[in-house]
Amino acid sequence: MHLNPPFRAEHVGSLLRPPVLLEKRGLFEQQRIEAEELRAAEDEAVERVVRLQRDVGMRTITDGELRRGMFFEGVFDNLEGMTVIPNRPIETFKKYIPHIGMMYAYGVKEAETIFCSGKIKRTKPFYLDQFNYVKKLVSAEDVKHIKVTMCSPSWYHQRHGSDFTYDLSVYKNDEEYFNDLGVAYRAEIKELYDNGCRHIQIDDPTFCYFCDDGMISQMEEAGVDHEALLDTYIYAINVCTRDRPSDLTVGVHMCRGNFKNGVHFSEGGYDRIAMKLFNKLDVDTFYLEYDTERAGDFTPLKYLPNNKVAVLGLVTTKNPKLETVEELKARVMEAVDAMTKDNPARTRQAALNQLCISTQCGFASVWEGNPVTEEDQRKKLAVL
Repeated sequence: MHLNPPFRAEHVGSLLRPPVLLEKRGLFEQQRIEAEELRAAEDEAVERVVRLQRDVGMRTITDGELRRGMFFEGVFDNLEGMTVIPNRPIETFKKYIPHIGMMYAYGVKEAETIFCSGKIKRTKPFYLDQFNYVKKLVSAEDVKHIKVTMCSPSWYHQRHGSDFTYDLSVYKNDEEYFNDLGVAYRAEIKELYDNGCRHIQIDDPTFCYFCDDGMISQMEEAGVDHEALLDTYIYAINVCTRDRPSDLTVGVHMCRGNFKNGVHFSEGGYDRIAMKLFNKLDVDTFYLEYDTERAGDFTPLKYLPNNKVAVLGLVTTKNPKLETVEELKARVMEAVDAMTKDNPARTRQAALNQLCISTQCGFASVWEGNPVTEEDQRKKLAVL
């Protein structure tokens, strides 16, 4: 097992931008250089991080998301039917969502977002050019190990809910909206597959919010059916992943927040969602953040079906403290204990074959990155 992705040692995708690229990105944001100059710096930086991944022994290769300002860029902003709203009133954002609640607390009055103003249609690729660039940097036999990351289809819906995400004269309900989003995602996935991609990761910062007691309480106070909403977000991903080729690995990274300087947004173990998510979400792999006590223990892994894999995010990207091999081994054995307890049908060896390890999240979900150095990043990737 694990001759194909996910491998025993994984990473979530984003990597620190080298200093030169950080400088160029800053100049670009200030409109002091043209896109072509930024792109040249990105090309050079991508070559550098591909070498880094090779040097530390990573089999999975990403472009580090170096061409993105934030992890979610490249999907909604490339779809027909979407309109960027630079200053949308905060009242159209759902206060019970943890990071939105922080915006309310800080007195934010408006924020940039994307609104679905027309029928959704994919008229151009999201990440094909980025994939093909990395493809040129690896051997033919390693193309299938390139991983493409993309944000979850629920990204803007979690912010705005059913009433403020899309024009109600265009889509009558969530099902219609997510069905058309699913068509777009499936088209992107097919084109990536046709060009050699065999590994896709959907980054979802929403599922772990359903682990947070604070959000659940606020949703109930607001009259929101959180179980029904969880079902909606499972459906949203399933319409994107259905009918995929059998040799395409699709995973979901369940993020707990990794904003500037590694700020997190949600707390609580996976107990509340594990049984439903592990069994109903149509993916092959679950990337689970387990770098702090905020994630709870490994007990929910007992619900992991025998045909799926859990990638345990045991190495933190939020600070430079380096985990040891002994610590990682001990935690993996704890996970095996949880998976086999009161389950004689699952042997310890079978449980081990369902587990991989990784960083808990990326090193730079936003372009400024986390408070670690490039040397810290190298060491953390190497310890895996």
